This record gives sequence, structure tokens and C-alpha cells, in this order.
Amino acid sequence: MPVPSTSVETPPQREESSLSHGLKQRHLSMIALGGVIGAGLFVGSGAGIAAAGPSIVLAYTLSGLLVMLVMRMLGEMSAAHPSSGSFSAHAERAIGPWAGFTVGWAFWVLLCTAVGLEGIGAAKIVTGWLPGTPEWAWVALFMVVFCGTNLAAVKNFGEFEFWFAALKVGAISLFLVLGVLALTGVLPGTDSPGASNLTDLFPNGGEGLVIGLLASVFAYGGLETVTIAAAESENPVKGVAVAVRTAMWRIALFYIGSMAVIVALVPWDSTAVVESGPYVAALDRLGIPGAGQLMNVVVLVALLSAMNANIYGASRIAYSLVERGPGPKALSRVSGGVPRLAVLASSVFGFLCVLLSYWRPDDVFSWLLNMIGAVILVVWIFIAVSQLRLRRILEREAPEKLVVRMWAFPWLTWIALAGMAGVFVLMAREPGTRVQLYSTGGMVLVLAAVGYAWQRARKRAGTGD
Repeated sequence: MPVPSTSVETPPQREESSLSHGLKQRHLSMIALGGVIGAGLFVGSGAGIAAAGPSIVLAYTLSGLLVMLVMRMLGEMSAAHPSSGSFSAHAERAIGPWAGFTVGWAFWVLLCTAVGLEGIGAAKIVTGWLPGTPEWAWVALFMVVFCGTNLAAVKNFGEFEFWFAALKVGAISLFLVLGVLALTGVLPGTDSPGASNLTDLFPNGGEGLVIGLLASVFAYGGLETVTIAAAESENPVKGVAVAVRTAMWRIALFYIGSMAVIVALVPWDSTAVVESGPYVAALDRLGIPGAGQLMNVVVLVALLSAMNANIYGASRIAYSLVERGPGPKALSRVSGGVPRLAVLASSVFGFLCVLLSYWRPDDVFSWLLNMIGAVILVVWIFIAVSQLRLRRILEREAPEKLVVRMWAFPWLTWIALAGMAGVFVLMAREPGTRVQLYSTGGMVLVLAAVGYAWQRARKRAGTGD
């Protein structure tokens, strides 16, 4: 790929000096840990297990390897250029302003929509405990709480995420310990199933593995938040480096490890895997009383944690985008080290998504869900292309900034791009994901056209490259 002529040292951006640096290393470490443990893992993995059977472990391993490569690439760029815009700022530096605009605003829509979905999911759990209470009231309460958290100093966001992540890490670690003890026959009152549930690794053939692979790819969403948060930490370069270097064992332990424990403990075709959720089914197999309610508490924590993190990430992405390009300039105002209007705008958009789920669930809301279905893959592609271009510039002009290096460059970057293209092909083959692929593609093309028109207009005005 040709090396762009622009220098790695672009005009200085104000964002790093405007935002506060209130996140401590312990906050960043827990954000990185908690980012890989979401409701998609606790609940969404059930459909993947039902489709793939024991081969879900292979599916999570393959997609996990891809995510590790993406995080390594992102970590290399973020350690060299810490920015609250993260991959959006890197894409602008490497490819052009239109690229940063496109991937940034697409990701903002994804995060804001996810805030609404997580609010709805959390409200359903609470109304199950308190029947008769309206779901919308709980969603509104959660929105107010986490909007308020993000309006305050960034250290408040960090503290919330620290304890949320600690609870999630503790819960899944305990699950893994209990599962291993049961599988080895050490846990009192349980009999080891041995390999009886693993005799047919591909019960639904290659198609089942494909469905499981697609489900696992999107379960890894959330890892990117740590590179956004790193810009507001005490030591951004060290924070990114530590988070990225520990990504491998986190993914292997929490995702691949727990999938292996579940399919070993519970028959893959058990209806409880989908109806109750895979973790509840496994805990019920161990005879732990109140397993369902225990996991509901964990899932609620995971959903609230994701709401908090996504409001934060959306507000910082919006702030960075407006700082660097077109958009409502009010979103770039910082008060007390926090872009408060960006926080409010992101929260309002999230709550609007909730209202759409009630008002227009069958058309507008479903269209919105399809539109964000493949955004994370688009983000990963921009990350890989940006890293291919920026790495060569850094090696030539600022090698001391390569604190984190992508493995086997450029071969593994190209392999990762090939893997992403393969996922797109698989999505196009599956009727359930094809509409998401096309809808996301339409949104990205529109954003790219707008971004390119703005870039050309800026160039003609003499304010851009």
C-alpha cells in the first residue's frame, strides 16, 4: 500500500489539553477487563451454542484471534497518538478527513443505539423482580443516573466502571472455578460428565459453525472503549500499552474458557441454553440454588456497565469529531474537563432509540437496528487500513513512539483484513445477517459521501490538506 505524503505530525488538536486526565491506571485496567464481559457473552452466546454445538469454542477462538489482532493494531496507534477520537482520529490522520468523519459518526450511532437497547434490557430484568412497574420509567431512571455520572468529573465514570467491572470479573471467575471443579469431579454433589457432551463437535455441520462464528464476532464489541478512555488517563501511553498487552489472556480466559466449560457441562441441544441462558443452565446443572436470579443480577450489572461506558464513549467520539470537523460546535465545549453537551446529546439520542422501540418497533426501530448491525466490522477495517499506513510513517519519522508494535507487520495486518472480508462474505450468505450488512453499507456510503464533500470543500477553502 502506498505511503501517504502527509506527515505523522498533523496540526495539534485541542482535545487532549481540554479534557481532564482524571482516570487512574486502576480505572483503565478495570475498564479494559470489564469491556470484554458484556451481556452479549452472558445471554447472546446461547444462540451461538444452539447453532454451533461444541464447535462454539472453535468459533470464539477464531473470532478471538481476529479481535486480538485488531486490538494490537489499535493499541499501536493509540499509544503513539492518544486521542479521545481513537480510531476515528487515526483514520483521519492515515487516510483522510472523510475517513475519520465516516467511521466516527457511524460508531457514534452504534453506541447511542446500544445505550437504548441496554436500557430496555435492564428495565426488563427489574420489572421481572417488580411486576407492575413500567419499563419506560426504569429506562428513564437509568438514563438520568448515567447521564449524571458522565456529566460529572471523568473520575466518577471511572469509579462506576471500576466497581461494575470488578463485579463482572468476580462473577465470571467464580463461574469458571466452579465449572472446572465440577468437570474434575471435585465439587461436592456433582458428577463429572467427562467428554459425554463433546462427542459430536459439529452437530449442525459447517453452517452451524458459521452462525456461531458470526455470533461470536459481535459479542466482542466494547474493547475499543479503553483506547478512548486512555486519552483521559494519568499516563495514556502506559495505559494503552498495559491494556492491549493483557488482551490475549483476558479473551482466552473469559470468552473461550467459559464457552469450553459450558459446552462440557451442559448438552448443547438443551433448551435451557437458549431459554434460560447458557450460564444459568450451567449453574442449574451444578445444583446451585437461585442460579437464575444470581445470573440476572450479573446480567443487570453488565447492562448498566455497558450503558455507562457507551454514553462515555459516544460523548468523547462526538466531541472529538466536532473538534476536528463539521458538526454542532456546541458539542466541543468543555466544562470542568467534561464535554457536557456531547454527553447530553448522546443520552438524548439513546433515549430516543428507546421511544422508537415503543412507537415504531416494526419499521423505524428495526431499520435502525439493521443499520448498526455491521458497524463494528467497518470500524475494524478502518483500524487495519489506518495501521498499515501509519506504521510506515512512524517507522520513518517517529520510531520512538512505537511503544506497542503490531506482531509480524505487515503480514498479520493483511491476514486480519482477509478475516474481516471473510466475515462480510459469511454475513452476505446468511439471510438473518444479509439485511444488516446491506443496511450498514448504505449508512456508511452516505456518511462517506458527506465526509468526502466536506473534505473537498475544506480543501477549496484552503483550510485542509
